Amino acid sequence: MGGAFSAGFTLGFSLILAIGAQNAFVLRQGLKRQYVLAISLTCALSDAILIVAGVLAFEWLTTQVPGVVDIVKWAGAAFLFGYGAMSLKAAIVGGETLEAKGTAPSLTKAMVTCLALTWLNPHVYLDTMLLIGSISAQYDAKFAFTLGAVLASFVFFFSLGYGARFLAPLFAQPLAWRVLDVLICAVMWGIAYSLVFV
Repeated sequence: MGGAFSAGFTLGFSLILAIGAQNAFVLRQGLKRQYVLAISLTCALSDAILIVAGVLAFEWLTTQVPGVVDIVKWAGAAFLFGYGAMSLKAAIVGGETLEAKGTAPSLTKAMVTCLALTWLNPHVYLDTMLLIGSISAQYDAKFAFTLGAVLASFVFFFSLGYGARFLAPLFAQPLAWRVLDVLICAVMWGIAYSLVFV
């Protein structure tokens, strides 16, 4: 049981460790100290729902919907390419700093953005429903495996959201935001490429 829990935790943590659209948003909110609790909790709970659904529904989904893996891969690649392009544009335009320009976005707007980046990103379904779901089939202790993966999401998102403040001095410089946006673009395009061609 302990082995299944550790495997679930390690897999879950490694899948969300790379900077992605959702993680970049949590990082930005953490750096600006805006709605960190609500955003971190929303991301962690969303991941928990998707992980549980993936473990429970993987086998059914692949047998009932032929070709679903290919559909999700291409949709995911398109989404990631588009988000990467937006990050590249932000890097080229520049001007992002930690200083608030005008009023901060409302909690509602921040939550809508967070939910969109989470639930409209096909890559999250590849990670949770297909990858975690398929690997969970190897373990008899599926509950322990699932619990480990869910706990990894909570640890990651709360660490990212609240730990981001320690990076605030670095991100007070506009150049740091440009570097972050270029890195996000590279990661997004790399994942998009790997989804389709690897």
